[in-house]
Amino acid sequence: MRAAVFDEYGPPGVLRIAELPDPAPGPGEVLVRVRAAGVQPFDVAVRRGTMPWVRAVFPQQIGQEYAGVVEAVGEGVDGLAPGDAVLGSTMLNAVAELLTVPAGNVVAKPESLGFATAAGLVAASQTASGALLELGVTAEDVLLVHAGAGSVGTVATQLARLAGATVIGTASVGNHDHLRELGAVAVPYGAGLIEAVTATGLKPTVSLDAAGGEAIAQSIALGIAPQRVGTIVDDRAAAEHGASVVRAGRSPARLAEVIALAAAGKVVMPVRAYPFEEVVAAHTAVESRHGRGKVVVTISG
Repeated sequence: MRAAVFDEYGPPGVLRIAELPDPAPGPGEVLVRVRAAGVQPFDVAVRRGTMPWVRAVFPQQIGQEYAGVVEAVGEGVDGLAPGDAVLGSTMLNAVAELLTVPAGNVVAKPESLGFATAAGLVAASQTASGALLELGVTAEDVLLVHAGAGSVGTVATQLARLAGATVIGTASVGNHDHLRELGAVAVPYGAGLIEAVTATGLKPTVSLDAAGGEAIAQSIALGIAPQRVGTIVDDRAAAEHGASVVRAGRSPARLAEVIALAAAGKVVMPVRAYPFEEVVAAHTAVESRHGRGKVVVTISG
């Protein structure tokens, strides 16, 4: 099979496509032929060597989220069969033609969702739903989402709106229409954020930071209690200000709930798709920290 690998830490250009042995499913596992794989900041950090608790074994594969078709099942697997369309989380092997994963971690892909969209929802759905759960967001809240146009912000905004909350989203002006389409009040990020939020006439009660930088300090300056400020990206600032690091972890059950909402048209995810051969460009796009929605790599069937 072909897989994206890197032989040393570094910029996107260290990635290459290599021929590797085909994996085989062990007991309780399924073999999936990948049709699309998401690219996330975690992948960038692993590739750059700035994720100290993840040790690369070169040539190191990459990728945490996939959508594809079951190719074979291992011993003891029930409820899944070759030909089933699935999606889910994995660890450092998603950007490849084939991968093996525990059958219990697999979520069925609805026919109404394309493979690229399904792959693009995997990590963002679990991160956003878990963060809102940890922060206790309800219909009475005004949620401030920093980096509202990104993949996690896009899902968090929609889930919060479905729960009845009011949402203020920060983004570059070019992404304000996207935020409004999701049901959020859009404000620009940066030095004038506090004034922009105040000008909306809304008083935020809870905040989710997917941007880092000054986001936590700005949230607290707006009057949000530190215990209701959560970040998925800035552990240092959270410790400094008494805010929370919200990482609820992976949950196939929570992922399946968001996927069902997406299949019903209640959650959307814009995707920017790159062919497998352009994996370097896909990583470059994620590393730029610009754009809306999710970057995915598509792999022909």
